[in-house]
Amino acid sequence: MVCLVQSPPLTTKKNADGVGVPKTRADCTAEDLKKWEKNVKAKKWLVCGLGPDEYSRIQSRTTAKEIWDTLQVAHEGTPQIKRSRGTLLYFQYENFTVKEGETIQEMYTRFTALTNELKSLGRIILEEDKVKKS
Repeated sequence: MVCLVQSPPLTTKKNADGVGVPKTRADCTAEDLKKWEKNVKAKKWLVCGLGPDEYSRIQSRTTAKEIWDTLQVAHEGTPQIKRSRGTLLYFQYENFTVKEGETIQEMYTRFTALTNELKSLGRIILEEDKVKKS
């Protein structure tokens, strides 16, 4: 009998047909148990900071890696979405102007937020280019 609650979710073995199946607790080695313990700790750290909406997204995930991947896609999007977003933000950067009635502080805050978003997507803008733009 396989007990998924107590058996490490990261450990599998091949059955007679060559298909990977979860190991039973009796089949687990000390290394398997360490993997399981690390997974439990990582899941705990990931889940502790989540609100109810976020938790509902990940509650069915069994490994810390699955939780991380789910949250990453939810917040950052897929690579294709990231590229599209980066292109759009760079277009906004290239066409950046002061809005009518906007103070210097508001403009600078908006400009900084735009360049920070670009940086988070991997598009680094040199400080000298930022100075020329603003």
